[in-house]
Amino acid sequence: MSPADPPVAPDPSMATDPPMATDLPMATDLPAEVVRRQLMALLREGVEGPRERWSYFTDHGASAGFLGTLKEWNAAEVSRPGEGGGATVAGHVHHVIFGMEASMAFIRGDRTPRNWGESWDVASVDPSTWATMKERLREVYSLLLQTLQEADLTTDEAFGGAVAAIAHVAYHLGAIRQRRTRAAPGV
Repeated sequence: MSPADPPVAPDPSMATDPPMATDLPMATDLPAEVVRRQLMALLREGVEGPRERWSYFTDHGASAGFLGTLKEWNAAEVSRPGEGGGATVAGHVHHVIFGMEASMAFIRGDRTPRNWGESWDVASVDPSTWATMKERLREVYSLLLQTLQEADLTTDEAFGGAVAAIAHVAYHLGAIRQRRTRAAPGV
């Protein structure tokens, strides 16, 4: 996603009503704790990497998650624009932090409009700012996990917000990892 793309996380001013879960056929009703546990496992995999020898959607090992992937990049590397002037890795990380914060609020019922353009305000960072940004990602991720653990996820909006948060993390993880495969850090 680039700064010109529309926001993907919950933005009530842009959304139409989502389809209601009751409108969709269900083969079975899953217990709420199974759903909660699986949502948390997916988020953990996207941020920490898979805990098991198998994975849902990432490569294997801790280096496959957001935190492990970012360990391999320094401030100068994450400040380089993508192909064709696309967003920097630092920009993606800032955007993901913004998205996680917005998702937590949305899951809890806060429908305050957010300025998604601001989520792309960061393009370059110095070493200190990069370290602070990575720590902020860890903090916000921890708070999002806590939100998934504690929130009532039985409403369409809360459940949809949780799924959207995970999809958003996965999308940007993939975008960043693609950058790494095209040009190894330090090159």
